Amino acid sequence: MIRDHCPMTAPWLAPVARGAVHATVEVAGSKSITNRALVLSALASEPSVLRAPLRSRDTDLMAEALRTVGVRISEGEDGEWLITPGLLRGPATVDCGLAGTVLRFLPPLACLAEGEIAFDGDPRARERPLGAVLEGLRALGGTVKGDSLPFAVLGSGYLPGGEVTIDASASSQFISGLLLSAPHFENGLTVHHEGAAVPSLPHVAMTVEMLREHGVEVDDSQPNSWSVSPSRIRPLDLTVEPDLSNAAPFLAAAAVTGGSVTVPRWPAATTQAGDAMRGILTRMGAELVLDEAGLTVTGPQQLSPVDLDLHDVGELAPTVAALAALAEGESRLRGIAHLRGHETDRLAALRRELGALGSEVTETEDGLLIRGRELHGGKWHSYADHRMATAGAILGLRVPELTVDDIATTSKTLPDFPDMWTNMLGTVR
Repeated sequence: MIRDHCPMTAPWLAPVARGAVHATVEVAGSKSITNRALVLSALASEPSVLRAPLRSRDTDLMAEALRTVGVRISEGEDGEWLITPGLLRGPATVDCGLAGTVLRFLPPLACLAEGEIAFDGDPRARERPLGAVLEGLRALGGTVKGDSLPFAVLGSGYLPGGEVTIDASASSQFISGLLLSAPHFENGLTVHHEGAAVPSLPHVAMTVEMLREHGVEVDDSQPNSWSVSPSRIRPLDLTVEPDLSNAAPFLAAAAVTGGSVTVPRWPAATTQAGDAMRGILTRMGAELVLDEAGLTVTGPQQLSPVDLDLHDVGELAPTVAALAALAEGESRLRGIAHLRGHETDRLAALRRELGALGSEVTETEDGLLIRGRELHGGKWHSYADHRMATAGAILGLRVPELTVDDIATTSKTLPDFPDMWTNMLGTVR
């Protein structure tokens, strides 16, 4: 279901690029890595250090949730997080906000606490898919009151674990959430997926890699099956990579203005889904260079339309949709039906908002058809969705008088986005 979002701030007039953007944009740490690292650190055998973490609403919610159940998290002189595991216990209340990682990663950890841990969040969070995680925990020996937000986990400090089959076709986070706490289950965990293909599989690969890097044995050799052995989790001393999905709007700015943008510290190899922007932008006509300076994108004179399966990288869809609306010709974005269950129904939201600006958009069973047309200004609704808000900013580079109703929603993952965007545009020439 799609609904209007009541803005928290005055409408933000998206700045128009009066020429080609030429900038270097430092992007903060990955949300996906930061929140996984926080959970692993909370369950590690000794204190951990998390360097260059993302500080945003989602990661602050995760840190505060862990504090409420007994984990000590403090900030060092250089902004690093110092995490000291403690005895997990309730009673406690976890505010999930609109963070899918908090909503789906912490119920398994709560089963390992002693006492009742209550969960609630933003109104839209109550509509986000969750049942597979709670049903899976019950099958593994956990006690859960309720089937959606608000719900409560009655922890006993122990979870038998074992083998479980779930349908994770709505979110890969269902699998990651179970895997992260699985080393502390008495019998470990084998989770099988049954249903349509799991979306955003790179995020599961990220979870598996981080578990292995910290001493946990994981077997993912069989399709749609993951096994974790009971293990001690080694403490983390981790420097977080830049968030490549958060970098995507800035790279898109180069593509739509015919300029160039460099993002320093872009990893040569990564499990982050945002790395797929390299291939996407190349197909749309941009030139890319990855070297010691980072990733530099140089935009074409005219963006080319694309036919893309974004099933594994659905978080990039709003950015790609904005690019497609500015391209010459018809683009098809496929494999993203699961985006109907994200912060908002992203497919309906993109169809509605792009259409209101004059774009020709058709919503298909699993995606969107977008035909580039001359666009006009208007109000762009974000629906409390950070990626919808940044998509509006991208369009505003080329479309005068476009206002984003709630740019503050970008604080979910990019708390200083408006300033970063304005500073980038100060380099137009």
